[in-house]
Amino acid sequence: MWHDNETAIDYLNFGVVADACASMLTQAKGEPISIGVSGGWGTGKSSLVKMIATRLKAPSGVVPNESNKPANDFVVLTFNPWLYQDFESARSALLQIVGDEIVKLAKENEKIADKVTELWRRINLLRIAQLSGEAALTLTTGIPIGALGKTFNSIANFFTSEGTTDEIAIDSEAITATKNGLLKPKELFSMPANIQAFRDTLESLLAELEITLVIFVDDLDRCLPQTAISTLESIRLLLFIRRSAFVIAADNDFIKAAVKVHFDGAGISSDVATNYFDKLIQVPLHVPRLGLNEAKAYLVLLLLEREAKFGSLTLEQFERALELIPARLRNSWKGETINQEFLYDLVGANEALRSLMNLAEGLASLLHGSSAVNANPRLMKRFLNTVYLREALSAPQGIKLDIAALAKWHLLERCDESLAEAIAGQVHSDNDGRVQLLADAEEAATKQVDLPTPFKSNPFTRQWLQLPPLLGTEDLRPLLHLSRDSGTRDFGDDNMNPDSRKLRDALKNATSGHQSLTDLMNKVGPDQTELAMTKAWQSCSNARTWRRNEEIVMLVECCKTFPVLGKKAAGLLEQAPLKQVGPGIIPTLGAQPWAREILERWVDVNELSKPTKAAIENLRKKH
Repeated sequence: MWHDNETAIDYLNFGVVADACASMLTQAKGEPISIGVSGGWGTGKSSLVKMIATRLKAPSGVVPNESNKPANDFVVLTFNPWLYQDFESARSALLQIVGDEIVKLAKENEKIADKVTELWRRINLLRIAQLSGEAALTLTTGIPIGALGKTFNSIANFFTSEGTTDEIAIDSEAITATKNGLLKPKELFSMPANIQAFRDTLESLLAELEITLVIFVDDLDRCLPQTAISTLESIRLLLFIRRSAFVIAADNDFIKAAVKVHFDGAGISSDVATNYFDKLIQVPLHVPRLGLNEAKAYLVLLLLEREAKFGSLTLEQFERALELIPARLRNSWKGETINQEFLYDLVGANEALRSLMNLAEGLASLLHGSSAVNANPRLMKRFLNTVYLREALSAPQGIKLDIAALAKWHLLERCDESLAEAIAGQVHSDNDGRVQLLADAEEAATKQVDLPTPFKSNPFTRQWLQLPPLLGTEDLRPLLHLSRDSGTRDFGDDNMNPDSRKLRDALKNATSGHQSLTDLMNKVGPDQTELAMTKAWQSCSNARTWRRNEEIVMLVECCKTFPVLGKKAAGLLEQAPLKQVGPGIIPTLGAQPWAREILERWVDVNELSKPTKAAIENLRKKH
């Protein structure tokens, strides 16, 4: 299984981008800079941020001294506001982290001890001002009127934790603070002046320490809107201070939505919401979407990583792949691709590994082109996790399936759920789990001719049908048994009791509803009725003309007795070969609540005959 955490190991060809960002931070030479790393969920923002941070850190074990000290040391801090959500203000937490780091760096430097104390005094004043919720705070009165009861304990906690306290008395006359001078009595507090003093003190300390403070902010798009905005507001306090830099990873769409929530009622436009984030960022960087080559390389590296862990691939072979694959991707503009010859050279003559490389090639094209996955690295990783989890579940149950078959079926579940359900609905004991319709479709795809209904003639479906192994002549029951997490599976009459089998036969012969049919449904209950309805529908598929009301009685009557079955009935109806659907059944279907949405979709499909479309239009007018 692959974990879902960020990594500094480059599987996504982000190394060039990370190098460029690190170079920009280095070339700033102490000038303030902010870089925004934007991208949707799962695109690799956190990994890219970690790669940039790794490039800025000194090699492990190297202690800078006067002889080897670079001109501009970087001190890297990573701030994750999501960790503080509901526990502490993100603004306070960020200031605390910066203060703690400065204290740690300055502990051996007595010359700047007073400045460090002054920085902490400013940080605490800003934290108190935030707690009070007021625009101003005077130390003459201690705290703004009306907020005393709410914040007394919080303020006391700030100062009692800093050192030994002579006395803390907050009243309308004065405030006495700690011995170390964190607060001065009867000092007029000005928010703008304190913010500027904080910035000046921090800038002076960074210059004295001869460091550049680089703060990486990640996981903003996991936060609630209030926390996200609070974090961005705290960043403003530190932004554009000399010898400081920010790298902020966030989903632009999420930030826009958070800004709108924050300013709810102000009627701000999308442009204003976008500008809010843009004003914090000097260098915008969008995480690139994986191309087909990158998607293939990513799958290959994930699969080879697993094989190396299990000993099927040597560590030397895996390290060679880690070196050669990114190098080839960097030269993709020259026409170098991740092709079969290259992959076979990586894994040698091992047939099992070569089969995995073939699988990666086939999957990459479909996962890259599918809108359900869209080459999203996190979704691709989860896809493989599901496939290998099912493989792990197969052996204890005596099921023998190769990874390629498991991957092919899960690919269809992930990218075209309705087609997967339609095929699964054809699997039962009567045909030993084999679906002739699927075999026909695979043959049609190979011959490049029209596909049978319900297969859509689009690139994904045609590529999926030709992806090895072919499943049309295979028993699909083991595959479906292992995929029970994605739906309830029934492969025959095994789960049906005698009464439900009786109901199945009655439904097959029914030409209209009658009381004895209803009584039998009530006797077996909704679950067994669903099985009976499904089996009866499948058994009559070859004889169905799609023109007579008698042919849909089984769906109509079952849903009348148990309306909860409407979703299942709609799924069965949706498999209809639209060219064959006649206008005669439209009024009956239009009277069923569960069928109306399907009729609305049908009316826009070219395959439907004009008389049938006209019948649907007439229904619209009546309603």
